[in-house]
Amino acid sequence: MAAEIVNPRSDSTTDSGIQRTSAADTGADEPFDPAFALHRGGKMAVQSTVPIRDKDDLSLAYTPGVAKVCSAIAADPELVHDYTWKSQVVAVVTDGTAVLGLGDIGPEASLPVMEGKAILFKQFGGVDAVPIALATTDADEIVETVVRLAPSFGGVNLEDISAPRCFEIERKLQERLDIPVFHDDQHGTAVVTLAALRNAAKLSGRTLGDLRGVISGAGAAGVAIAKFLLEAGIGDVAVADRKGIVSRDREDLTDVKRELAELTNRAGISGSLEKALAGADVFIGVSGGTVPEAAVASMAPGAYVFAMANPNPEVHPEVAHKYAAVVATGRSDFPNQINNVLAFPGIFAGALQVRASRITEGMKIAAANALADVVGDELAADYVIPSPFDERVAPAVTAAVAAAARAEGVARR
Repeated sequence: MAAEIVNPRSDSTTDSGIQRTSAADTGADEPFDPAFALHRGGKMAVQSTVPIRDKDDLSLAYTPGVAKVCSAIAADPELVHDYTWKSQVVAVVTDGTAVLGLGDIGPEASLPVMEGKAILFKQFGGVDAVPIALATTDADEIVETVVRLAPSFGGVNLEDISAPRCFEIERKLQERLDIPVFHDDQHGTAVVTLAALRNAAKLSGRTLGDLRGVISGAGAAGVAIAKFLLEAGIGDVAVADRKGIVSRDREDLTDVKRELAELTNRAGISGSLEKALAGADVFIGVSGGTVPEAAVASMAPGAYVFAMANPNPEVHPEVAHKYAAVVATGRSDFPNQINNVLAFPGIFAGALQVRASRITEGMKIAAANALADVVGDELAADYVIPSPFDERVAPAVTAAVAAAARAEGVARR
């Protein structure tokens, strides 16, 4: 079976045979809202990949034919990859504590987002995915639940789980499972950010090693981006939370931020975000709020501003363009959208293709490089990252990730 992408039409039956109802059909007095119309009945369905037309089909797909396959898998568990959907399906797991910009809205309210994530997997990577919203926020309970569900899946995509628990949950699952575990809010964001930054630097004849960056936000995305940029070779990067720069002289740091302070901020800056931006080459916003224009103006000439908060960027593009050579946001209505959908479908497709036991740093860097290379000769200030609808993206990322998995010894075929 496969997860089907449903294209709902609010006033008719969909191609999958699911009846959709418009606001007018309900007799509601509220004005028609296309978002509610599209979501009515959900955005997904399950579709068989084999026909059940008669008793012969039934006897093969179910009993008695299925017993032969079950017995074969019991004798050789590796056959599960060949005779079930396991190696083609990802669990999209959340506890609903950090959903979009809505925060802790709970597992039920998170489901529209998880369904959306699942259909993006299918649309952009050809990967089936199942939304799983858990009624617990306890890190150990989440880990135990996912471990028990793991035999049904080829990979686990953690989604919208608040920091700092998300770091612990991912680490423990990676230790206990032999399938890829990937927290997209961290690593998907980091991969796309690195790809865009590589191209921005290339556009102005620089390398990552020439750059000093400042990240606003020390949550899941901010921590992951900082570590990933360091892994990729950025000259220096400092991270700011609500209280200022994460630095060794602060006594209020969590364990995660204490580790971050040891890795980042080689320049030894302390104090405010605004202070750190003076002379900086790169601003990366994953926190919300507003950065004063004067602070943006104090950045180095030819700077890059990646203001990725949604729906309101930390620096509005109109302001950023006054001072920056390259501007990116998280929004689709401005050029250079930093969108995770550019990364996670291809990363999982590549990992599943070779039955990787995990997703390594090398696989993520390969994904970022492949994504950057898609832009090619079209590179321009308003085009440092491709569109999610560019059909070259997923195949390029998939191939790069699969090759990196083989090179790093985590591929099993």
